[in-house]
Amino acid sequence: MKNLLKTNNPLRSILLIVVIILTASRSNGQQIKPSNSGYAPVNGIKVYYEVYGEGRPIILLHGAFYTIDMNWSQLIPDLSKTRKVIAIEFQGHGHTPFSDRKLSITTLAKDVEGVMDYLKIDSADVAGYSMGGSVAYQFAVQSPKRLRKLVIISSTYKTDGWLPIVNSAFENFKPEFFDNTPLKTGYDAVAPDKTKWTNFLKQMLDFVKVPFNVGDSNIAKIAAPVLIISGDNDGLDKIELMKTYQLLGGGLASDLQPMPKSHLAIVPSQGHVSLMMQTKIILDYLNDFLK
Repeated sequence: MKNLLKTNNPLRSILLIVVIILTASRSNGQQIKPSNSGYAPVNGIKVYYEVYGEGRPIILLHGAFYTIDMNWSQLIPDLSKTRKVIAIEFQGHGHTPFSDRKLSITTLAKDVEGVMDYLKIDSADVAGYSMGGSVAYQFAVQSPKRLRKLVIISSTYKTDGWLPIVNSAFENFKPEFFDNTPLKTGYDAVAPDKTKWTNFLKQMLDFVKVPFNVGDSNIAKIAAPVLIISGDNDGLDKIELMKTYQLLGGGLASDLQPMPKSHLAIVPSQGHVSLMMQTKIILDYLNDFLK
């Protein structure tokens, strides 16, 4: 941490902000335990999952380098009061073992469907944050019959959906930037093999550098209602975000036309990380949209 504080490197400054917010948020983390948890054997790996509550299922997909606890600890207690919450940890994240299998949003989306098969979930609402949102978009395209409603939080379906400064941020990122941070502490607390930390980071840094695009035409074909939640300064290109909303049927004059089934929410004075900490705001949007 001291090394992070001494540097003027903007990339390390970004990581420092993430570390501080994670530390604060974890101090008020979830106080409930899953009713069920375990590993689903899917696509050659074992994917860790946790289940909370009863009711209509919602699947939660976390952001890059996060765990279930880091990403969703504030939301799970309330969501699980009225729903069956199924939280998944992606390949190499948290409890899910590291694998040499090449990472792609297509593969990760197939993992989501595999967990649904394992848990005998025919269809579900799906909510994804950051990287999890990109996987959620891909899931919506790959497995449309398994999706009821889609929630995207501070995410995009293509590399160009981020501002250029975001896309260039990881170009010179190194695994050692994560040393002595709560991200490492969180990993060590639950990872089945702590010796894979550096391999996991290298794999993820390679993954985030590869451009991706689910495709405009594919997004336009999503039949399920979509809720997009974005911070006004969360690194998403808002021109591209509006184009995304238009592909989903939004951006109309609702006084002259029917209100679209998909919604767009821009939360003021929020960045990419701080947006996820706005628990009440996000819960209000989710509860209204998913009812």
